[in-house]
Amino acid sequence: MTAAGLHLDGVALRLGGRTLIPSLTLTVPAGEIVTLTGPSGSGKSSLLDFVCGTLAPAFEPEGRIFLNGRDIGSLPPEQRRVGILFQDDLLFPHLSVAGNLAFALPARIRGRAERRARIESALAEAGLPGFGDRDPATLSGGQRTRVALMRTLLADPQALLLDEPFSKLDPPLRARMRSFVFGHARRRALPTLLVTHDPDDAAAAGGRVISLGYAASGGNNNQVSGLTLARGREE
Repeated sequence: MTAAGLHLDGVALRLGGRTLIPSLTLTVPAGEIVTLTGPSGSGKSSLLDFVCGTLAPAFEPEGRIFLNGRDIGSLPPEQRRVGILFQDDLLFPHLSVAGNLAFALPARIRGRAERRARIESALAEAGLPGFGDRDPATLSGGQRTRVALMRTLLADPQALLLDEPFSKLDPPLRARMRSFVFGHARRRALPTLLVTHDPDDAAAAGGRVISLGYAASGGNNNQVSGLTLARGREE
């Protein structure tokens, strides 16, 4: 496997004898955002867990995962170079904003000055210059989302997973944060998987939409191994 991007080869998930995902072969090229939709319990978030290496032992997975031609399926999470952003921002309350960002910096970035420069650059990129010493509890929801994204990106991932990161934001802020997160993913050419229940998220992503747990309902959608595939709408 030599193709760039994120490639899932025959991935299937079962839990307690029940098949959640029968089989999925998918390539997400650099910079594309593919949306995963479906009812609760259809395996959307579990698929992200499988990709990033944190799937619970109770699941029975099959298939292989390649990232930029590298088979990452047997690697521990910290070696996969896959970043993930959750519904909750998961900022550490005992650390400052700068401390949260510093936590993600790779060990190869040494020296206080260089690490500080990386953090200040990330804050400026997020529109939050001078926020390094702030307590995360003093940030608004949108500010927390931006800090969480920059923390993820500072770890230098080669792929990005988004597990309903906008669902707790109000509609106007949600639209701005979609633009912010998707823009960074595209500019950094990260193959991205987005889990959401919101069709506006899928529309803004503008890529393919994969509906898990639904039977194909005719029309122009194509059913592949029990998964309904459709093209997202450009916003």
